[in-house]
Amino acid sequence: MAPDLAPVPGPAHDARSAPDVVSLFHRLNNQLGVILANSELLESKLADEVHKVRAAQVVTGALEAIGIVQHLKRAVGVTPTDNHSS
Repeated sequence: MAPDLAPVPGPAHDARSAPDVVSLFHRLNNQLGVILANSELLESKLADEVHKVRAAQVVTGALEAIGIVQHLKRAVGVTPTDNHSS
């Protein structure tokens, strides 16, 4: 579960007007997806319970980070139409 974050101060359109912000959200989300997919695969393949727990922690962290990215996107006013992913 992603932590509750305070809204970003200032008008939402300021951050959205920078095209690099939309691209950065897209790139960050892609990298988090790679981390999530590989950690889930690793978790499913591991037999050792200690390592399985560690892989599960990576999965949880990746899911929380994805949630934070989504929160940030909403806070700065980036919509799904601004970036054709997530």
